[in-house]
This record gives sequence, C-alpha cells and structure tokens, in this order.
Amino acid sequence: MKIGILSDTHDHLNAVRKARDLFAAEGIALLLHCGDVCGPAVVEALDGFIVYFAQGNQERILVLREAVDALQGGRLALLHTLVLEGRSIALLHGDDSSTLRRLIQSGHYHYVIHGHTHRHRDERRGPTRIINPGALGGVRWESPSVCTLDLSTDEVQFHTLF
Repeated sequence: MKIGILSDTHDHLNAVRKARDLFAAEGIALLLHCGDVCGPAVVEALDGFIVYFAQGNQERILVLREAVDALQGGRLALLHTLVLEGRSIALLHGDDSSTLRRLIQSGHYHYVIHGHTHRHRDERRGPTRIINPGALGGVRWESPSVCTLDLSTDEVQFHTLF
C-alpha cells in the first residue's frame, strides 16, 4: 500500500492541486495531512481521497472541522494513531515538541509522521522512522514538497512541486 503525505498547505491551492494530481497519477487513495491545512478549500481540493488531517497550530478550526466532517467523516484530530498493513503510525502536526519527542522515543510506532518545521525529514531512531514531507505553503527554507510512503517496501520518496 502506497500513501501520500503532505503538510503545511496554508491554503496554497495551486500547490495542493499539483500534489493531488501527483498522488492520483501514482494511484494513491489514502493521504496523511500533517496539519496547518488552514481552511476548507484545501479539504475540498482533496475530495475523492481518504484523508486523515492532523490539527495544526494555524487552523481556522471551526470552518475546517465543518469541512472535514462533511467531506471526510470527521478525520481531524491533534493525534491520529493508525495501523495500516500491520504498521503502526502516529500522525500529528509536531508543534508540541514534547509530544512529538515522546511518540518518537516510545518505540511503539513504526512511523511518526509530522509537519510544522517546513523541512524534509527522514530518519530512524530505534524501531521508529520519523518522516516530515516538508511544506506546500508558507515555504521558508525548501521548495514546496510532499512525499509518498510505500508501506510494503518501506520506501519514502520526496517530490518537489514547482
């Protein structure tokens, strides 16, 4: 199973549409959004995918929650813990550094997936792989990017979107 990972879209719809098209071309059906969606237009642009949204520190929470409830069946939370293809995943924004550190150090997850820093991250600590896809909006240090994760091969591929 291959999943798409995106973060920090900050309502940048052109970048979100490029990411959506990339994920669709790769046959991906499930997305993990690491937060800072900001508003409902991003949720609407991702309609047709199954999306788990981590709540970021820049969300317009009431309108975002309404959109996620309407289009995604309420998949918005500060922390999602999922099991996909036997792999345990923690999905969060990452602005609470103590929670992020605790999840990584726990050793309970195959993957801890987060955003917030707007920087790529792919590293291992013990049994846990930590992934940050970079940012699609509000880009500070790196070009807009997303990543894909193939759960069957453990392969992560970063995609820069211009």
